[in-house]
Amino acid sequence: MGKVEAHIKTPFGEITLEGETPQEIIQMLESIPHDFMEKINNLVSSKLTPPSQVKLQGIVEFTTEGPVITTRKKITHYEAIGLLLFASENRTNTAAKLSKLLESSGIKCMVPARLNEMTKRGIVFKPNPSKPEFKLTVQGERWIEEEVLPKLTEK
Repeated sequence: MGKVEAHIKTPFGEITLEGETPQEIIQMLESIPHDFMEKINNLVSSKLTPPSQVKLQGIVEFTTEGPVITTRKKITHYEAIGLLLFASENRTNTAAKLSKLLESSGIKCMVPARLNEMTKRGIVFKPNPSKPEFKLTVQGERWIEEEVLPKLTEK
């Protein structure tokens, strides 16, 4: 008997399993961890998506204390907070840390008040109400990518 092949179509491509017998293919499939597809999908999409740092070049500089706004163009306090969250790890940060980063950027702002208003607008939310961290919503990320960044990158 020849080789047996199984082709599995996935959102990111095709996986091919090859064995001597159908039982060998079944054993291979059974040995695959249950989160295998999710991990592969995440790895592939992270490699294909351009990193935020490239999008933010000339607008935000990444320092040891965190992202700092370097653009000389006029931006609102909301845009500044949104940019810092967008540039932060996991798009998450605390009001205190955002205040320090804004200060390092040369922007004076009442961060807790702005975050409260941004929450009401659906731009940020608290992933865990018992923690002081705020995170950009999907709408907030879209706002940064589609409105704020193009405004800051036009010549």
